[in-house]
Amino acid sequence: MDAQRGRELQDSVDSDHVPENHELLDKDERDVEAQEVTSTTTPLEYTVSTNKKLTYLGLYFLLNLSVTLSNKALLRAISLPWLLTFSHTFATSIGCSMLLATGQMKLSTLTGRDNLILVAFSTLFTVNIAISNVSLALVSVPFHQVMRSTCPVMTIFIYRVAYGRTYDHETYLSMIPLIIGVGLATFGDYYFSAIGFTLTLLGVILASVKTVATNRLMTGNLKLPAMEVLIRMCPLAAIQCLFYAAGSGEFAKVREFANEGAFSTGILVSIIGNAAMAFGLNLVSFQTNKVAGALTISVCGNVKQCLTILLGIVLFNVQVGIVNGIGMLIASAGAAYYSKVELDRKKAAS
Repeated sequence: MDAQRGRELQDSVDSDHVPENHELLDKDERDVEAQEVTSTTTPLEYTVSTNKKLTYLGLYFLLNLSVTLSNKALLRAISLPWLLTFSHTFATSIGCSMLLATGQMKLSTLTGRDNLILVAFSTLFTVNIAISNVSLALVSVPFHQVMRSTCPVMTIFIYRVAYGRTYDHETYLSMIPLIIGVGLATFGDYYFSAIGFTLTLLGVILASVKTVATNRLMTGNLKLPAMEVLIRMCPLAAIQCLFYAAGSGEFAKVREFANEGAFSTGILVSIIGNAAMAFGLNLVSFQTNKVAGALTISVCGNVKQCLTILLGIVLFNVQVGIVNGIGMLIASAGAAYYSKVELDRKKAAS
């Protein structure tokens, strides 16, 4: 049971959060972000300095794990996943609006078609969370995690089909230990229904599409700064989350929790702190996607699963088996190999 709880730690409101960006940069760096890629054939992530990538990836992991554990704790106290996600998108909307008001960013002039793309993107964000939540109720947690570990492969497939982009042979090979490692690290009772399998697979596809779409909004034709994507997308996503919350009966649950005195001062402070961390995560993660690439973000998702299990062992004394430990080592080796391949490719592109 403890091992199962440890594996469930990573499933919080799926740090599938909002895409992300860190626009708290000085003006010169913001100007650089608005520029086009220096080469029409070299992806943006290979033109960014290694130190900058590592800085964003470090912040991304720190905030991602913090929000994941915070989500889990809050959802155990008050099971309101859609309203929790609303608090994240609402806090991000408020935070970005304050930065806009203080001159930290300027909005671009978009066409009607561009605005429709952003509406579609916000819908993709909320539908992705909905599918993930529904599918998790129809399959076992270990099976759900193994399926989600295939997101990097799906990301590669999307880039290959939609954009004709290919990767080095070594990049493809690095996916094998990453997926096998997560499978062993989360090894447990696998069960699923036909509809559960279908929805979980759909969730993998949507999550990968969302990651790629996030990157393309910032590096494709629109070339929007990450913060601008957030400020345009989050209010729409927040409204959609409210509709989902109403449809799933969460407003009635709020009244029940209030009558039971569940909203103590400690819980309210935790909710505010959680929303603030989510705002930071959204800023950092969008920008990390931009400078490191969609595939690297997907690989980070696999590494995060292993790190979450490790934190469960350290913080909650969760017991794991030898197979789980071997899986974490294999996944870590796969991530290290992937990192080496990416560094070699960056050197070749320089």
